[in-house]
Amino acid sequence: QVQLVDAGGGLVQAGGSLRLACAASGRTFSNYAMGWFRQAPGKEREFVATINWNGDNTYYTASVKGRFTISRDNAKSTVYLQMDSLKPEDTAVYYCAGSRRAYATANRVEYNYWGQGTQVTVSS
Repeated sequence: QVQLVDAGGGLVQAGGSLRLACAASGRTFSNYAMGWFRQAPGKEREFVATINWNGDNTYYTASVKGRFTISRDNAKSTVYLQMDSLKPEDTAVYYCAGSRRAYATANRVEYNYWGQGTQVTVSS
């Protein structure tokens, strides 16, 4: 069983930056693709970014491309989401997720493990 603990959210002004981190338990972290999703009030949970098992393939939703960067440190069993040039529309609860598939995927149903979520609020 894999447990994910995500952290790093907070309140930031538009144009600012935050770095989310997701720490995973279990020895198989390096075999998994990882992703970040977000859910705003009254909306469906949506894909943000994904990274494959060794970090050499990433994919982003169009609205964050060029502003967000996903990365991973397999030695630390941690995945990160660096968020720059934040906008009020980025406000949401952010969730990290792990997929037993090794390849990066934006498909929510392919993720097997989820963190508890961390709130990101961007003020205008």
